[in-house]
Amino acid sequence: MDIEEEFEENNDQNQDTITKIGGMYEDWFLDYASYVILERAVPGINDGFKPVQRRIMQSMKDLDDGRYNKVANLVGHTMQYHPHGDASIADAMVQLGQKELLIDMQGNWGNILTGDRAAASRYIEARLSKFALAVVFNPKTTKWQASYDGRRKEPIDLPVKFPLLLAQGAEGIAVGLSTKILPHNFNELIQASIKILKGQSFSIYPDFLTGGVADVTNYNEGKRGGKVRVRAKISQKDKNSLVITEIPYGTTTSSLIDSILKANDKGKIKIKRIEDNTAKDVEILIYLPGGVSPDKTIDALYAFTNCEVSISPLCCIIDDNKPIFVSVKEVLKRSTDHTVDLLTQELEILLAELEEQWHFSSLERIFIENRIYRDIEEEETWEGVISAIDKGLKPHIKHLKRAVTQEDIVRLTEIRIKKISKFDIDKAKQFIESLEEKIAAVKNDLDNIIDYAIAYFKNLKDKFGKGRERKTDIRIFENIVATKVVLRNSKLYVNRSEGFIGTSLRRDEFVADCADIDDIIVFRKDGKMMITKVDTKTFVGKDIIHVAVFKKNDRRTIYNMIYKDGKSGYTYMKRFAVTSITRDKEYDLTTGAKGSKVLYFTANPNGEAEIVTVNLRAVGLIKKLKWDQDLADLSIKGRGSKGNLVTKYTVRKIELKEKGVSTLKPRKIWFDETVQRLNVDERGDLIGEFTADDRLLIINQKGEAKTIIPNLNTHFESDMIVLEKWNPNKPISVVYLDGERRRYYVKRFMIEHPDKDEKFISDHEDSRLMIVAMDFRPMAEIVYSKRSLENEILNFEDFIAVKGIKALGNQLTTEKIKDINLLEPLPYEEPVLEEVEVVDEQIIESKTDTDKDIKNKGEEPKKDENNEEDDSNQITLF
Repeated sequence: MDIEEEFEENNDQNQDTITKIGGMYEDWFLDYASYVILERAVPGINDGFKPVQRRIMQSMKDLDDGRYNKVANLVGHTMQYHPHGDASIADAMVQLGQKELLIDMQGNWGNILTGDRAAASRYIEARLSKFALAVVFNPKTTKWQASYDGRRKEPIDLPVKFPLLLAQGAEGIAVGLSTKILPHNFNELIQASIKILKGQSFSIYPDFLTGGVADVTNYNEGKRGGKVRVRAKISQKDKNSLVITEIPYGTTTSSLIDSILKANDKGKIKIKRIEDNTAKDVEILIYLPGGVSPDKTIDALYAFTNCEVSISPLCCIIDDNKPIFVSVKEVLKRSTDHTVDLLTQELEILLAELEEQWHFSSLERIFIENRIYRDIEEEETWEGVISAIDKGLKPHIKHLKRAVTQEDIVRLTEIRIKKISKFDIDKAKQFIESLEEKIAAVKNDLDNIIDYAIAYFKNLKDKFGKGRERKTDIRIFENIVATKVVLRNSKLYVNRSEGFIGTSLRRDEFVADCADIDDIIVFRKDGKMMITKVDTKTFVGKDIIHVAVFKKNDRRTIYNMIYKDGKSGYTYMKRFAVTSITRDKEYDLTTGAKGSKVLYFTANPNGEAEIVTVNLRAVGLIKKLKWDQDLADLSIKGRGSKGNLVTKYTVRKIELKEKGVSTLKPRKIWFDETVQRLNVDERGDLIGEFTADDRLLIINQKGEAKTIIPNLNTHFESDMIVLEKWNPNKPISVVYLDGERRRYYVKRFMIEHPDKDEKFISDHEDSRLMIVAMDFRPMAEIVYSKRSLENEILNFEDFIAVKGIKALGNQLTTEKIKDINLLEPLPYEEPVLEEVEVVDEQIIESKTDTDKDIKNKGEEPKKDENNEEDDSNQITLF
């Protein structure tokens, strides 16, 4: 054999081998994939169970005697149906029990909040819940199949008369597909099923045992491509601590704390320490270091930790032995129709049983009442007995609903003599009449099966719906911009001459605090601009004139620039904002001519427009070598605009003459009650127009008042009762119950310390705020608990003068008050303040920066909270 023949022979053998393996993959792998999909991972549409869950439920029914069974015993019994190990069965049973619907648990079954595992199956016990017994089982309507070893019969589907799949949810990973069906609220599913039966529209949304807050805007009915955002419930306990009371679905307190610690280690947030006090309810305490904003930390927790998670539902179910992708609405409709079919089957079975009972009771009555049993005394054979009874019955059976069979006659021969001797005709008639009434009622239910099904669902809600109220609040979330809430624990430096920026240039000029996710905006003397990511050291070009942390979509930061065109030698000036550009791309802010350079540049966070002095070189016959230029005369345009001509002559220098005022209008702020946030997007109620010195007044139910500078990131507590623009000249009028004296008091006061939280009622635990009036001259009606006392009108202005916030006030009454109703206030005209002229009418609103007041020319720089001068208007002269 030569080499070529040997090669061909080996090649043929290899091909045969590959063909066999290919066949194995084609057949065996497909069989395996089908088995995993159908028999392990994906629930069925009819009963909502995976096979292991279905077998667990059937085993629990087999052993059910009303008492608890050891889980180990239930697992062992389930292995008669389920061809897998005991561990998988035990885990499935624990997961089923933790959903708190079908299994009544006893012992340590773990904790879905902390992630603690259940005790060993030999230590815990279980039995079927009353709800499971009511809706899951009915042997008469169950279809059976042989178990895996052929020794027993197991249900193909359990006759579940409830949308169990949507109530419990399901999750599984198969070969080539997966499913993730989110749990929904018990009572809401019942209400939706009733609406389906009535032909009404409906909506259903997820509800989680762990609670939390969910944004279901993009739920997409649970189909592929949908998304649900779930947040923990975080509130401010005090100025230095936060408390988490509910956690997102799919997380535990342990995993949540781990994510918070990781974010702290990475410098995204800053916390002092964290405590997990979770027992029956979640309580995670987060202690903050001094100087850290609780409001900003809450947003940072949502942005950088598992306090907010995004869940992508995927509703895949088994229908007719095939996996299909549907919506949760379709699942609920199918489940409701299936429930109606099962109820119909049960009624039909009951009707058949009642009619059979009526038939034999009537036959028995005929047999005894007409003494037909005496006809068989002379008969010597069994055939003769049957024949004699049949002959005796014939004259009396015309009213029966079916023919008399031999089995009926055999049953008559089995009646005992004792029963015949004590037979009561009247009782027999009453019993038959009661059967006729039941038959009529069942037939009526069948004729009105939809009404019957609605009544069935209502009964389920009345019987089992208590304590199953919605746990997850539905809200609309605002997107949190990570760069706005990240902890800026790095420091940005710049080497202007060499053109480097970064966090490692500690020997060079400090710019600002920054975070590793920030973008940095850079302007150079040649009129080029670039935005780049924060890094340890980045070359951005020599001769840097301005560098700062970039805020995307910031329309209130206005850049004023005067530059010389390199081609013509003319000088131009322009004002522009930078909202969004491509990262690491250079943008030319001049005409693009070679030799162009910036002569004057400022970055103004509130759109200030200063006055500058332009000095020309004394060349030729130029008469005017110096004049003032007010940049407020320029309109704000795009960064690519050429700008307005300043002069055709050579400029010697440009000097700042006078700091400018804002050319932007005061900012309008709205409050959206749905998300409990301030915004500038015209959502919710308009609070007012705010300049830099304007503040918000907040009063809560505890009797605490404070004012804050409006910040779109501020969180508001649920007990807030007043939120409005603060007018320092308007008194606050209140009626409150003093807990120590047990008396009602009226007081009027002003906010004395705007920067402090002040309590205006006593600290006694029984003190209670009755009413707050925010009008200048409020009026109220006092309704007493005693019917003998007439209602009284209270004029706050006449009753008490304006006093200090800590004053007790004047006693209103010693009688018990039932209610206080505010009336229309007395007329009042507030003094009109002289308005400051707005230079530029263009409205540019911001979501991040607080507006500054319009200042008159020559005003001293504004002091910040640390009594340091505001140096935001950084000026560079060339």
